[in-house]
Amino acid sequence: MTFSLDGLRRWPDVEAPDLVAVDAADRLILDESAAARAELEPGRLAVIGDAYGALTLGAAAAGARGIRVHQDPLTAERALAANAAAFGLGDTFASHALDAELVRDARVVLLRLPRSLDALRDIAGLVARYAARDVVVFAGGRLKHMTLAMNDVLRTDFARLDVTHARQKSRVLIARDPGAGRDPVPARAAHDGLVVCAYGGAFAGAAVDIGTRLLLEHLPTDLPGDGTVIDLACGTGVIATTLALRHSSLAVVACDQSAVAVASARATAAANGVGDRVDVVRDDMLGAQADGSAAFIAVNPPFHSGAAVHEGIAPRMFQEAARVLRPGGELRAVWNSGLRYRPALERLVGPTRQIARNAKFTVTASTRR
Repeated sequence: MTFSLDGLRRWPDVEAPDLVAVDAADRLILDESAAARAELEPGRLAVIGDAYGALTLGAAAAGARGIRVHQDPLTAERALAANAAAFGLGDTFASHALDAELVRDARVVLLRLPRSLDALRDIAGLVARYAARDVVVFAGGRLKHMTLAMNDVLRTDFARLDVTHARQKSRVLIARDPGAGRDPVPARAAHDGLVVCAYGGAFAGAAVDIGTRLLLEHLPTDLPGDGTVIDLACGTGVIATTLALRHSSLAVVACDQSAVAVASARATAAANGVGDRVDVVRDDMLGAQADGSAAFIAVNPPFHSGAAVHEGIAPRMFQEAARVLRPGGELRAVWNSGLRYRPALERLVGPTRQIARNAKFTVTASTRR
């Protein structure tokens, strides 16, 4: 099949079906970087933040090989793999963690700007430290999501920063002349004796969001001695780590599809001395968990997919929790009261009772029928 950006599919990211697979920012990044990419030898191109594969496969279709790619959501990795297979480009790239090997000796980096300045700071420092000294970073995004603070973050690690003209409400920042750079280090903060660690871009950073705080106050004091205990959509691992701290013999599974969340949750568990009892897994929902295997699941479901509000995420999580819970097992959830999730919980999981409610959030317990 002949490659076309317009032929890219959103699969398998069904959480936000209104999103397009390629946008004007992807096209502008590819156009601005075309000359630099034309001179590259294999293995010297890195791509970061590619939503569905437009940057990676656009570069591959133009001849790039040995492309190293990092995508934070697991669904993005799967979308790239599916789109690559459709166009016969599956052997042109390899997925990497956000680490030194992703950018070592890279001469061109294509970057979709993250909304988090802390995430951008981690990426910029990593590229500056490990990429080639003549590296050029093409960092683009939609104008509505870009701020002047992004320029300042890039200037911290790169001596030269050029800004392209806007096109179709998109712009590219071009960074050159890297400084010494640094490896990402998680932020740390203590909350009532709990140490929270967060790499750049993790939800709520090293703070504890108010929904999670309410859930922490209303976790069960008794948990079954058998059956898996799961922190679904674990974020920085606050719930999983707290469960392990409160129950000294308990082993907890914490899962999230975000690579930065998984790294943060592992750091949080280790910082609190329970890293050996909290198994942090990068997973799409609960895909790695067997049917009827869990005794208890806790969840603070997100209601955003990227920048878009999308209320379909939580019901999918409830459905997955119902699959994985054994009969009589419990899903304890905290959610924005305005979203009125209780009917969905009753339908998908089972009998549901309210445990707590404040001005904004509700905590419920649903028993698997």
